[in-house]
Amino acid sequence: MDLLIYSDSSSVRLDYVFNHIFHRILGLKITITHDVQFFNQSSSPKINYSKHPFSDELFFYASDLLFEEDIKSQDISFSTHNGIKVFFPCKKGALPFDPFAASFYMLSRYEEYLPHKKDKMGRFLVDGSLAFKNNFLTTPVVDHWIIFIKKILSHHFPNLVFKQHKFSFTNTIDIDNAYAYLEKGFFRTLGATVFDLLKCNFKNIYNRINVLWCQEKDPYDNYAELLRLHHKYKLKTIFFFLLADYGFYDRNVHYLNDKFCANIKTLSSYCEVGVHTSVNSVKFPKNILIEINRLSSIVNKEILCSRQHFLYLNMPSNYRNLLKYGIKYDYSMGFPSHPGFRAGTSYDFYFFDLQSNNMTDLLLYPFSIMDVSLNNYLNLQPDEALDLIKQIIHNTKLVNGNFISIWHNESLSCVDNWKNWDSVYENMIKFTMDV
Repeated sequence: MDLLIYSDSSSVRLDYVFNHIFHRILGLKITITHDVQFFNQSSSPKINYSKHPFSDELFFYASDLLFEEDIKSQDISFSTHNGIKVFFPCKKGALPFDPFAASFYMLSRYEEYLPHKKDKMGRFLVDGSLAFKNNFLTTPVVDHWIIFIKKILSHHFPNLVFKQHKFSFTNTIDIDNAYAYLEKGFFRTLGATVFDLLKCNFKNIYNRINVLWCQEKDPYDNYAELLRLHHKYKLKTIFFFLLADYGFYDRNVHYLNDKFCANIKTLSSYCEVGVHTSVNSVKFPKNILIEINRLSSIVNKEILCSRQHFLYLNMPSNYRNLLKYGIKYDYSMGFPSHPGFRAGTSYDFYFFDLQSNNMTDLLLYPFSIMDVSLNNYLNLQPDEALDLIKQIIHNTKLVNGNFISIWHNESLSCVDNWKNWDSVYENMIKFTMDV
């Protein structure tokens, strides 16, 4: 059964957000009309999305945002509905706010196209976001707004059949640095040793010597343990490999290193793999294709997934470049410094290029937890981190969404400031299974 939607005029923004909400999430077929007479005469389930109702039909007030084509500062004011923060308020309509305009604002990352402060790397700062400033970063508000819409539709049109969703977990691991000491080459090893001497870090020198002399295992070489956990809990796991040329931020071992390549091949036999596009590729986009081809040649598979190293998102150029070089799925949508829902959702959604005012076929998978955020940015102890992770998982389960986490082989090494974080990782996995 189709849902008929009336709108005063056509809009690519409207098409985008209606496709996401009604088709992709709620599983409904929709027809959009601008013909008032056709709408009024139809006996189909129908809603009116405009400035004014015609009679007693199901009416949602339409803000201007979805019918604009430019990018400008929006008048954002907040209220609360059923305990959830909302904006684009209205005095008439089925809801006290415009859920379609608000959802578009969040999913398109509208605020990241407006003038904003950046960190030292040039990334959008979390404390400049609406979600952080208004204390809803850890709540997938867009998913809740869609539930509001679903409940209203169910009440008015009980014969509508909706798509059913179940909570899911996607486990992702970034390999920024395959080994702590091994396979670095003579000059990098010498330079690191000299640096440790200058810093009087004799423990690091001792560990390096023991690893290089085969007295101890390299602490970052924990791939067998990661695979053991993958099999034990039957996880959907994606490994992202940094295969860039050496640079200030891109410091993995050489992409032709035999040991490294062998590990990549082994992991790709059991798990999905993607490219961890380099920081340098932001400035030199052709490096994306080079890095994709390197991974593809190692695993002998087409590479369709990516995550940006250091989560360096520069809207919209990063995503445009990924599309240009054949990436279909990106897992970079999240903040490096804080857990939560950068786009207000736990569900995957298509990238909307706000500058060109156009929907694309690049599917974005938002993550909500990263190990580095918890330890290095927020300075949480392992037990504190686990409590926060459980809160995020709980919030995701409330909307039957997809919980995506980021961990690194380094953070599961149990050395230095990562001691006891391996237990956080496994307890996180266990908690996802407590439905």
